[in-house]
Amino acid sequence: MPIQHFQMLARYNSLVNRRLYEVCAMLSDAERKQTRPAFFKSIHGTLNHILVGDRIWMNRFAGYEMPSTGLDAILYDDFEELRAARVLEDECIEAFIADLDAEFLATTITYENNKGTIYTDPVNLLVAHFFNHQTHHRGQIHDMLTQTEIVPPVLDLHRILRA
Repeated sequence: MPIQHFQMLARYNSLVNRRLYEVCAMLSDAERKQTRPAFFKSIHGTLNHILVGDRIWMNRFAGYEMPSTGLDAILYDDFEELRAARVLEDECIEAFIADLDAEFLATTITYENNKGTIYTDPVNLLVAHFFNHQTHHRGQIHDMLTQTEIVPPVLDLHRILRA
């Protein structure tokens, strides 16, 4: 995948997260934390999970060993603190992706998953997975928003980047 594609996905990630957090801010804390039929039990839990996953992968991309444990960790119980951390993480992601080069994308990373299995995968596949993981869980949040009185935002890539 060309580097420009990943740069586009990094920009989309930042923009769509802003839009999603703006809508989630319209909910009460109780509504965001309400248990719902989802992997990470709530909108708030899923927002935290996306941040957990992003930090795991960003550390791996930086060369640190980072097992994927604590996937359901609540890093920030306070929504506004979580939102601020999300903005900072998105800035780090955009900066990292802006500096990507073909040499790094052609390497591999060895890592341990949450079941203790060791994998070695190509970086270009892992960067694609990184963005796909975010999209996957944002879709779950979108679905959970349909269970509230708040209208979920449009998250389509071609709509967000054109706005």
